[in-house]
Amino acid sequence: MSSALPDDVRTAPGAGRRERRKLARKWMSAVGSTTYIPLPVEELEHQLRQLVHRLHDAVTTEPFAPEQASVVGARLVDLHCTGPASLRTSLALLGTALLSSAELQRVEGLTKRVMAVLGAVASGYVDAAQLLVLRQQESVSQALLMATKAAQWNLRVSEALADEVFTSSASGIAVTDLEGRFVRVNSALEEIIGSTTAELAGRPVTEVVHEDDAEGLLTAFRDLLDGVHQRVPLRPRLVRKDGEVLGGTLAVALLRDADGEPGQFVAVVEDVSELTLLGTQLSHQALHDPLTGLPNRQFFSTRLETTLGRADPVAGVTLYHLDLDAFSVVTDGLGRRVGDQLLKVVADRLGAVFSAEKAMVARLDGAEFAVLVENGPSTPDVVTTIDRVNAELAEPVYLDGHGIAVSATIGVVDRPAPGTDPVELLRASHLTLRRAKRSGRRQWGLFDAGRDAVDRARFELAAVMPGAWESGEIDIVFQSEHRLADNEITGLTAQLRWNHPDQGTIDHDHCVELAESTGLMLPLGTWLLRGAAERLRWWQQTTNATTLPLSIALTTSQATDQDLVGNVLRVLSDTGLPASSLRLALPSALLVANHDDATDNLTVLADAGVRTAMDHFTGSVDEFARLEALPVHEVRIPRRHMCTDRTPITTRVLSDLVAAAHLAGATVVVNGVDTPELADWWRTTSANTATGLHFAPPKPLTDW
Repeated sequence: MSSALPDDVRTAPGAGRRERRKLARKWMSAVGSTTYIPLPVEELEHQLRQLVHRLHDAVTTEPFAPEQASVVGARLVDLHCTGPASLRTSLALLGTALLSSAELQRVEGLTKRVMAVLGAVASGYVDAAQLLVLRQQESVSQALLMATKAAQWNLRVSEALADEVFTSSASGIAVTDLEGRFVRVNSALEEIIGSTTAELAGRPVTEVVHEDDAEGLLTAFRDLLDGVHQRVPLRPRLVRKDGEVLGGTLAVALLRDADGEPGQFVAVVEDVSELTLLGTQLSHQALHDPLTGLPNRQFFSTRLETTLGRADPVAGVTLYHLDLDAFSVVTDGLGRRVGDQLLKVVADRLGAVFSAEKAMVARLDGAEFAVLVENGPSTPDVVTTIDRVNAELAEPVYLDGHGIAVSATIGVVDRPAPGTDPVELLRASHLTLRRAKRSGRRQWGLFDAGRDAVDRARFELAAVMPGAWESGEIDIVFQSEHRLADNEITGLTAQLRWNHPDQGTIDHDHCVELAESTGLMLPLGTWLLRGAAERLRWWQQTTNATTLPLSIALTTSQATDQDLVGNVLRVLSDTGLPASSLRLALPSALLVANHDDATDNLTVLADAGVRTAMDHFTGSVDEFARLEALPVHEVRIPRRHMCTDRTPITTRVLSDLVAAAHLAGATVVVNGVDTPELADWWRTTSANTATGLHFAPPKPLTDW
C-alpha cells in the first residue's frame, strides 16, 4: 500500500519554513515514542515535513477541501506509525501546532478548518489501517489456500503467519460465520468490547453494536454475500459488556474457501472514542480562554451572531464591553501570577452578577471582558447592571496576602437594531469603551450613533493616512511669524497639510492628531523637519531672501523620542541649516511632569545651539518653575487663550503671564491671532511675536 505525496506539495518561505521544520521534528520525536519506526531519522523527518506541508495546504487552500488531508493519515500507516497511541499523539500535537501557527493566524475560521483537517487525517489513518489488516488477512487466507494445494507443511507455516497477524494486530479483528455469529476475536477486540472470545463465541455480532446501527451491519453482510461490494466500511456505535457506548469504525470483508465459495466474514474494528474526545477537547481549547475557562473572542463572536438572529425584536440584547482599570499596576507591582489570579476572580464575579440572566461572559484579550445579555422581562436596566458590576469588583480579594480591588470602564451597546452585523456590534462596543476611558476610570458610556459616526470617520482617516503620505497627498506648508510691534516677519513655522481628494484640505492640527494616534507621527515628523529645512534652504538660496528661523512644534511622541537629537543633528548637517535658525517647541506638560526623555532632549538640543520653546504654555506656577530651570528660549501661548471676552481679570492675567515670561528671560509667541483686534490687544500685553490668519494663512514656500 502506498500513499505517497504528490511532487507539487507547496513549501513555505522564510520563517514559515522554519516553523514547519520545527513542527516536523517535534512530531518525529512524539510519534517515535509510541512505536518502532523502521526508517532512518533523516528520512522520517523528511517524510513528516512533507506531511506538515500537506496539512498547511489543506487548511489554507480555497475552496476548502479538508478531505485532501486524509492522505496524511494514510501516509502515517505507510510509515509504520501504527502504535496504540500513534494517532492520538499525532492529532494532539498537530492540533495545538496548527491552531497556534503564525502562518495560519489570518485564515478565516481557522479552528473549524483545523478540526475538519484533523478529522480527515484520522479518517484516512483508520481506513488505511483497516485496509492494511484486511489485505494482510486476505493475503494470509490466499496463502492458506495455496499452501493447502501445495503441501501440508506450507499450510502450517501460513497458518502460523495468519495467527500472528490476527493476534498481534493493534486493530480489533473478528471472524464470524455467514450468519454473523462470532467465531473468533483477537485480544485487541476483547479489550475494546470488554468480552472474551469464549463469551462472544456463537453470539450474533449485532449484540455488540448499538441497536440503531445493527440493521446497517446486517445489510453490509447481505451486500457482501450478493457480491455488491468487496468491502464495506461502517461507523457504528459499539456497546461494551458494561453498557458503555463507544464511537467506532468497522470494515467488513468476505473470506472465501478453497473452492471460491463464501466461507466467513472478517471485520476490522477501531475504537475512535478517544479520538472523538480529543476532538472535543481541542474544540474546547480553541473556543475557551485557558486561564479563566471563559469563552474566548472567537466563541463569543459566534454566539453573538447566533443570538442576534434569534433575539426578541422588542427586548433585544445588550452588550457590555469591559476593561479593568490600571490592571498593569497589579501585574507590575505584584507579578503576573497575582494578575492571573485576579483575572480568575473577575471572571467568577462577572459570572455571579449575570447568573440570573440568559447571558454569556467572555474574556476577549488581556484584561478585557465582554458580556452578552439576551434581555427578558426581569432583566435589570443598564445603570443597575453597571452598578452591580462595579460593586462586585470593588470588593477586595486577598491574593498572596494583599487585599486587591479593581474597577472597570464599560462600553455598552443597548438593544442594537435588528440585523446588526456581529462584527460591527463588537466594533461599536469597543469604540464606546475607548470613549468612556477618555473620561477616566470606573466610567461607562452608552453607544451613540452620532458620536460613533464621527469617531469612525476619524479612525478611517488615521488608517489611510500612511497611504496618503506615500502618494503625495500630504504636503508641507509654512505659516509666518510676525513681530507684533511692527508686523515684520520674524520666522516661518512648518506645518502639515493634507489635500484629501474627498474631504478637501485637512489642517495641521488635525493631521497631527491623526498621526499621533497611530504612531505615524515619528516618521512623518522627521520627514516634516527634513523637508522644511531643505525647502527653506532652497528658497533662501534661489531668492537671496533673508535667512528666517524655522519653527516646528513637536508632539508628545516626538519630544520623548530617544532618536530625536540624532535625527535633528543629521538634518542640520545634511541641509546646512544653522542650528541657531531652528526653533523646536516641546509640549509644556511633558516638561512640567519632568519626563526624563523630553527634558534630556531639550537640554541636549539647546546645548547644540537649537532654540527651544515650551509649547501650549498656560502660565501655571509649575510651568514657570520649569521655565527657570531649563534652557528654554521662548514660550508659545496656545490658541485657546484667544478669548473674545477680554474682561479686566483676563487682561490682567494674560498681561502678567507675558511679563513673568519676560522676567524669566523668554520671548513670548502667541498662536492663533486671526483678527486685527486680537493683534492690537496682544500688543498691549507686550507679547513679542504672533502667528495667525490675521497675518497670513499657511501656504507653500513658493507662494511667499
